[in-house]
Order: sequence, then structure tokens, then C-alpha cells
Amino acid sequence: MAYRWTRRRVVAVAVAMLVVGAIGGTAAMRVIKKSDESTKGQQTVTLEFMPADLTRVEAKPIARWLPVSGTVQPVRQATVKAKVSGDVRQVTVREGESVKEGQLLARIDTADLDAKLIERVGALESAKAQLALAEKNRTTNGALLKQNFISQNAFDTFESTYNVAQGNVKSAEAQVQLARNALKDAIATSPLNGIVAKRHVNPGEKAAFDSPLITVVDLKDLELQAMVPAVDVPELDIGKMVELTIDGFGERRFTGRIERINPSTEPGTRAILVFVGIPNGDGALRGGMFATGRIALAARAPDATLPANAVRVEAGQTYVWTVEKGKLVRRGVVTGRRDEAAGRIEVKTELPRDAPVLAAKFDNLKDGAPAIVKAAPAAVPASVPAAAPTSGTTASAG
Repeated sequence: MAYRWTRRRVVAVAVAMLVVGAIGGTAAMRVIKKSDESTKGQQTVTLEFMPADLTRVEAKPIARWLPVSGTVQPVRQATVKAKVSGDVRQVTVREGESVKEGQLLARIDTADLDAKLIERVGALESAKAQLALAEKNRTTNGALLKQNFISQNAFDTFESTYNVAQGNVKSAEAQVQLARNALKDAIATSPLNGIVAKRHVNPGEKAAFDSPLITVVDLKDLELQAMVPAVDVPELDIGKMVELTIDGFGERRFTGRIERINPSTEPGTRAILVFVGIPNGDGALRGGMFATGRIALAARAPDATLPANAVRVEAGQTYVWTVEKGKLVRRGVVTGRRDEAAGRIEVKTELPRDAPVLAAKFDNLKDGAPAIVKAAPAAVPASVPAAAPTSGTTASAG
């Protein structure tokens, strides 16, 4: 059966639709009104900063430091080498042991050297015997020459034989001395007071001539060789102090001084070697340790600076917050040198004159937000009770 629309039914449907539309419109108006009220409440929030929260750009000299780094090495060290070849008979020291100057370090077998010395002594005795005979013949023939029993040429022959014999004796004496020196060279002694850093041979091994036996270092004085840009060398002087930290010693600081400055740059670079002497009286430092330090340079003319805490870095961008005409403004800046001791940093970007800069870190700041600077509270006499705080919104430091 077909459904028939009557006039009454049409009117009922129309009234129902009007009621639903009215209810929906009322709800929408309420949501819009609440949103407007929320937005209006947020826009009326004004950030309040105290004078202690702000700073200004000031012209101050920036302390300048020249960084240096490198490994420290003993100033005095020596590698004792074999002066004769032979089997190592004895080694009296080990790595890490202290030695005195002249102390026995190693001994090389001297059996062959002893035999050579005996041979040279025998040759010397033979040369002396020949010299004695030549001297006797020379004396005898000298008397015969005076009596004209022999000619002058015959005497000259005996004189020449005598001179040759004298030369042979001197040569034999030199050979004996060399053999004795070789025996002395077979005993290796320490050339300085220090510590054994390396034992290159062990007993029973063959030592060739000029091969290393023992390395001895003196740790009383160490030296740092640092590469310094040539442009900074004119500001360095012999005796200038250097602050150093050594890996492994934590916060302990060491003090050195510039001992020498190389007269020319290193090949292939524009850097010059600077030698920094480091006293090591307590023997705490060791050769080969890595050191980092800095050399104080003369401060230049005052530069525009801000406290380091006032400069922020976010996503690779450096910026500051300023209060200008009642609004918070985020301004990007370019920074320069930093003075860690004074806690200030050079600002190369020119900021608005007399614009206060936020000196500390604050959370939830937005560019363009309303902001004011409150006056410093006046001192209240002890007899007058302080007034209750007024309502307001102040940015909180992070």
C-alpha cells in the first residue's frame, strides 16, 4: 500500500527539523564562545621580568688563549749502544728500574778481546826489542863514524833503521791501547741518572757493533712539542707560562714555560714548533703522555659582549631574547671569541641600542609575546610590614 503524505505529517516533520537545527546552533555558539574566551585569555597574558633577569651589551676586553697540545717527552734520554761486537754475557737491569750515572748495565763477552790484547802486547814487546837492537847498532856505528872506520852513508842506514824501530814501537803501543779500550767498551754503563725505559738485549744474544743495548730516560724534566700557527708566534716569548692538563690526571693542572721557539715553519705547514718545558720533580708524569693546554695572549681592544648564559643555541642557530616596545623579540646573532674565565662571549651582530636582553634561560617563550620590565622593588623599612604580592604572570627561569 502506498504511503500517503498528509498535511499534518508534513507539518510535524518540518517542526522536528527546526528543533534539531536550533539545538545544534546553540551548541556551536557555545563552543565558539568558549574558544574565543580561551584565546582572549591567552592573548592578555603579559610576561613580567625583573631587572635581575636582564642584561645589556657591554664593551669588555675578551681574554685570548692559544691552545696547544701534543705528547710530552723526557728532555734527557740516552740509548746505550754496543761499541764492540760479541755475545752478551750479562744484563744487570730491567725496565722501570732506577739507575745512577756510571752504573753497570750490560757486559759483553771479552774472550776474543782478551786474546787480541795479549797479541798486541806481544807485538809491542817485539817492537821494543827491535828498537833496542837498532839503538845499540846506531850507537856503535856512531863511534866508528867518528874514527872514520865507516862512511857517512853506512851510518845513515843504521840511523834510519833506528827511526823505523821507534815508529814501530809507537804503533804497537797504540794498538795495545785500542785493545784495552775495546775491553772497557765491552762494559756498558749508564750515562745519566734515570730510569730504564727499554732493555733491547738479553744474556746470550749476539750484539753487533752500534746495536742498542739499554735505553735510559731522566723524568725530572719533560718537554712538550706543540705546533703553533705562525701568525701567533710574534705574541709568544721565551719564559711565558703555559697551563696544561695531562690525560689520566683529571682536574690536576700542570704549569710549564716556553723554553725554545723554532726559527722556521715546519715543511708543508704554516706552523712553528714551540718547546714547552714541564718540571716533573715528583716523577708523576711519564714520557708519551698526551697533554693539552693554553697560552695566555694579550687582550685586544674591548668588544661588544654578553654573558654566555644570555646566548642560546637551538638547531644550529644562535640567538638572544630582547624586550622591545613591550614585546619579546627573538634576534639571531653571530658570536665570536669566548672568555671562559669571565663567562662572556663576543657578539658581532649589532643589537638595538639600550634593548634589554634576557640574561638567563626561560621556558615557553614566544616571539612577539607581550613583555614588560618591572621596576626594582624599593627597600621597605623593617618597622613597616611588606605588602601582599599582587597577581600577575612572570616568566619562570629554567
